[in-house]
Amino acid sequence: MAFVTQHQIQKFRKDGFLVLERFFTAEECDSMRNQIQRIIAEMEVPPHCRTEFSTKEEEQLQAQGSSDYFLTSGDKIRFFFEKGVLDERGNFLIPKEKSISKIGHALHAYDPVFKQITHSSKVQELGRKLGLERPVVVQSMYIFKQPGIGGEVTPHQDATFLHTEPLGRILGFWIALEDATRENGCLWFIPGSHTSGITRRMVRAASGTSTCVEFVGSEPAYDNSQFIPLPISKGGLILIHGEVVHKSELNSSEHSRHAFTFHVMEAKDTSWSKENWLQPTPELPFPPLYT
Repeated sequence: MAFVTQHQIQKFRKDGFLVLERFFTAEECDSMRNQIQRIIAEMEVPPHCRTEFSTKEEEQLQAQGSSDYFLTSGDKIRFFFEKGVLDERGNFLIPKEKSISKIGHALHAYDPVFKQITHSSKVQELGRKLGLERPVVVQSMYIFKQPGIGGEVTPHQDATFLHTEPLGRILGFWIALEDATRENGCLWFIPGSHTSGITRRMVRAASGTSTCVEFVGSEPAYDNSQFIPLPISKGGLILIHGEVVHKSELNSSEHSRHAFTFHVMEAKDTSWSKENWLQPTPELPFPPLYT
């Protein structure tokens, strides 16, 4: 593993992100990719995807079903699909392994391969180098960015979705399981954009409303020319400050861009917002990063 220097940590504090090439080995990347193939092979299509669209009311129930599926995914391994991959009967129009957008949000807790990576000694050592005292893992996702249809991710800050008091306690670990290039949808960042707080929050909606979450505040129009691309090779790790503005483009190439990502919170003197979509449960309190 690349040894992380104080200079790199200073760069992270200045930019809000840090690229660490070859942090994980090709073997570690392949073990995650092979494991996800096993998980997909055993996947049942989630009920919310099978609902037939017909009346407006049923569409609302459908939305509610999928929102519950999302809202209660924090302590489970669940499947989320790209738009337009299912017909009205819920059958796949393309092979299911090509239709899936992401799997979340508790791979780090329930899958042995992803758990081992998340708590690997090099990740723990990096946490200590960054001065994290009581880090806990709040969520994880496997992101596919499928060839040709892997949707764009609009500019955002992770703290919009994972809010803490005070801010500045969320850190993303983004691992490239394949080369991420400008063609297949690598991440883009605005350097230094993590220093002025957040402009928008996603909060749980009041019960009884048709949506499960709503946004408070709004995302400003960012100047596209401020974003810089961060292509990274397979095995590379990008550290992402919770408030840095980042995005990724549509994958219009013929190559997927698989990534495994997880978020860590410094739990010392921090409170997790009760309004966040994701909540720890009695079955799965946020596990400590340090084992």
